[in-house]
Amino acid sequence: MATRRTYGSYNDGCASAHALDLIGERWALIVVRELVLGPKRFADLQRDIPGVGPSALSRRLQDLEESGIVVRRALPRPANAAVYDLTDWGRELEDVNAALSRWAVRSPRLPLEADMSPDTLVLAMRAHARPVAGASRRVALRLTDSRAPGSDPVEYLATVGPDGTGVVRAPDPGDADARVETTTSAWKALIIGDGRIEDQPAVAVSGDAAAVRALLGATRLSAG
Repeated sequence: MATRRTYGSYNDGCASAHALDLIGERWALIVVRELVLGPKRFADLQRDIPGVGPSALSRRLQDLEESGIVVRRALPRPANAAVYDLTDWGRELEDVNAALSRWAVRSPRLPLEADMSPDTLVLAMRAHARPVAGASRRVALRLTDSRAPGSDPVEYLATVGPDGTGVVRAPDPGDADARVETTTSAWKALIIGDGRIEDQPAVAVSGDAAAVRALLGATRLSAG
């Protein structure tokens, strides 16, 4: 198979062109996106990226490793599994992903009906997150991938307040003002629109519903 020529080989010294050499291949930035919130096994990446074949995924991971963006490491016992993670340099690509999200949300061809993995949906929330007035509140968010019935839910902890809004993976979110359990499709319907929680029967809320409404208001995708 012929090796693709780089932009640099055409005497193009632009740094953004070099960035495309590093992450411009099909699936590369999608793989990076799925690793921003933490390491994943090869099987996890296959599950969370519909459409990528094992050989294509292996090639992209190898390319990203060779570029210093991804690192493969072994988890200690009892997990005893190999995972892929971003290097510190690779993790800085979240800013690139966020900028692309904020830019593309204005596209008239954005596939609003398409679903997203739990991590991808949370990254969209982080990309559009805004501070909100009032006391800081914490919301535990438990998302199940609608595309994979029977898959294990993923847990996150969101903090909403005047100092900013953030969402992180949190297998044990601890004390929270509110808890939400839902599917990615139901939660996305709230994040991309201005619908009400009450209109989504698949969204189960316990605790302070006002905290959940504040989280939605602070992370809804904005085309403005």
